[in-house]
Amino acid sequence: MARQQSRYICQTCGAAHLRWEGQCRTCGGWNTLVETVVRDADTRRRAGSAAGSAGRSNSPQSLSGLREAELVRIPTGIGEVDRVLGGGLVPGSAVLLGGEPGIGKSTLLLQAAAGLTASEGRPGGEVLYATGEESAGQVRLRAGRLGLLEGAAADRISVVAESEVGRIIELTREARPIVLIVDSIQTVTIDELDGPAGSVGQVRECALRLMEMAKGDGIAVILVGHVTKDGTLAGPKTLEHLVDAVLNLEGERTATLRLLRATKNRFGSTEEVGVFEMAEHGLAEITDPGRAFLAATDEHAPGSVAGATLEGTRPLLVEVQALVAPGGYGSPRRTASGVDANRLALLVAVLGRRAGIGLGSHDVYANLAGGLELDDPGLDLPLCLALASSLRDRPVPRDLVAIGEVGLLGELRPVPGLERRLREAARLGFRTAVVPGSRRGETPSVAGMEVIAVANLRAAIGHAVGGGSAPAGEHRPSEAEEPVGGSSRP
Repeated sequence: MARQQSRYICQTCGAAHLRWEGQCRTCGGWNTLVETVVRDADTRRRAGSAAGSAGRSNSPQSLSGLREAELVRIPTGIGEVDRVLGGGLVPGSAVLLGGEPGIGKSTLLLQAAAGLTASEGRPGGEVLYATGEESAGQVRLRAGRLGLLEGAAADRISVVAESEVGRIIELTREARPIVLIVDSIQTVTIDELDGPAGSVGQVRECALRLMEMAKGDGIAVILVGHVTKDGTLAGPKTLEHLVDAVLNLEGERTATLRLLRATKNRFGSTEEVGVFEMAEHGLAEITDPGRAFLAATDEHAPGSVAGATLEGTRPLLVEVQALVAPGGYGSPRRTASGVDANRLALLVAVLGRRAGIGLGSHDVYANLAGGLELDDPGLDLPLCLALASSLRDRPVPRDLVAIGEVGLLGELRPVPGLERRLREAARLGFRTAVVPGSRRGETPSVAGMEVIAVANLRAAIGHAVGGGSAPAGEHRPSEAEEPVGGSSRP
């Protein structure tokens, strides 16, 4: 069989070039040429006939005449992974698992492979693990640390150290596993392309060939992709459009907690989140993630406020921390970890103009405990209370939780799932909640919890932090400034 030719295709105008050039001579675009395999007409015709033999019809059909696809799930044996996937892996699907190097992707997939082989009531159960980054001996060392060298996993997980995608597909069709794991997509190559492993052309063409094999043979494929320097997953963004599901494993490498999110899922929701803890024997599921991100110490210093966020159907309680320090020379610092820095700057401005908490000459630091990164507007109120608590050096009551969005006028706005968040907070021992007042004047009722509904940020600070004399550097509104919600002077 003759070797297929490759061309460098411009991703902007589609022009083909024989060799790579920095600038496309047709449209003038820079760095737009990607090496691509040129498929002849016979190859495309064979691919089309194979798709037709798989049960796909090219003739148009009405919606009422379409048959509903039977969705079969393969449970991985890890409840948090199945939750994010929507119930398990779908045969014939392609899943991309991304994350920074060393975050625990290979460990999680090896544990999932063991869970797939341990599932009962299903014929077969073999898993093929193709690694291009490590040797088979290194995979065995990891399996030994996870305790997988005995039992069904030791016999049903096959490991091959191979980086050529054609050979991987050939071995997969011979072994007929239920799941193929490729670790990682940046290390596999095809012979038809001359580019190095990890280049845009190699990554995309390898993913396409693996997807064709998955759809044609009904084998689920899991691809591992590293996050590049610019923050993209597995090199080109086009790879995320090719696969059926994109999962991201997040967390600080120095911390123990890990979050598994789905940014794309054709067979389930993208709002669910899985919580893990990196332990000695691999990633362990967090049975009660509601309290996983709260402080474990009994000390409650100023600048710490509990907030409630909603990840899909699962409420999580998080500790919002803030530190306000006198600024030095130059512009004051605004440092945020886990929250949007622009949102922090906006809240600092609202606090100074609408609530009398002047932070213009102070350095401000904000952080979400546990290495979380959230953009939930319901964390606006706890962040503002933490800043006011740190500036006034007064701790917020330990059993108080704050939930609400802060507007530019200092008003508080309700957030979705408020009652669900309050019930989770009450279950974890919180007895007081500061929430936005509803337009109808109704206050949520939660057993065992006092819910305080306030209209604006100034009232919320009064309930949580209290009044009193302001320390040096704090801004007090002048008589010309009208407090939000009416004047407090007689």
